[in-house]
Amino acid sequence: MSIYQHFRLEEKEFIDQVLTWKSYVEMNYAPKLTDFLDPREQFIVQSIVGHNGECKVQFFGGIQGAERKRALLYPDYLQPNEDEFQIQLFEIHYPEKFIQLTHPKILGSLMGIGLKREKFGDILMEQKRSQFLCAKEIADYVRLHFHHVGKAKVRLEACSLSQAIQVNEQTEEHDFTVSSLRLDAVLSTASRLSREKAQKLIENGQVKVNFKIVESPSYQLQEGDLISARKIGRMKLASIGEQTRKNKWRITLEFFH
Repeated sequence: MSIYQHFRLEEKEFIDQVLTWKSYVEMNYAPKLTDFLDPREQFIVQSIVGHNGECKVQFFGGIQGAERKRALLYPDYLQPNEDEFQIQLFEIHYPEKFIQLTHPKILGSLMGIGLKREKFGDILMEQKRSQFLCAKEIADYVRLHFHHVGKAKVRLEACSLSQAIQVNEQTEEHDFTVSSLRLDAVLSTASRLSREKAQKLIENGQVKVNFKIVESPSYQLQEGDLISARKIGRMKLASIGEQTRKNKWRITLEFFH
């Protein structure tokens, strides 16, 4: 049985990369640290590495409750600590009397300095404070090139992870049965919208799966998918259970509040 059949066709390239990481650890008996991964990618890594082989894996995003995390694949003799994940926290100082920073503005400005999204972790915001996490190997480059958010001039301060804004996002799990694992079916059930309204949301580009806009109502969801819909919120397909006698799927959704 091919490992690829358990995942989406478009995930093949990432799966090959995970297999390469795993092989490296097993052959060299040395750890391998990845860039920041989204929740779906973390699920794929955990699924492939498993729990019982010579290669182990841990995830850490710099703070408790982080959404984006680096993975450390390592041989079973190693006992990793947080320092080995090589994560840097920056606080953004800006003229708060005149401007207001937002998550999209900060992310857009970070992308504008020529680095890929995978080098950055979560963006943390609390009232007038703004921080972001990044891979330590690019910290000097970021400090050198990141001077503006939009038109506003900003200054970065390197901080220890203990100074991070604490994420207070609460989660709540609920069990459902759905007629299929189509995006519109799951979104309709989770939001109590009609199937038709759920389809319109998707077709209008207002729904993301794993941070990417999906405009097909028939898109097939898989375990570990993170779903966000405008005016509805965010949820994670935490688990997919057995089918009922009426061929409905038992699922567990984790809602973020």
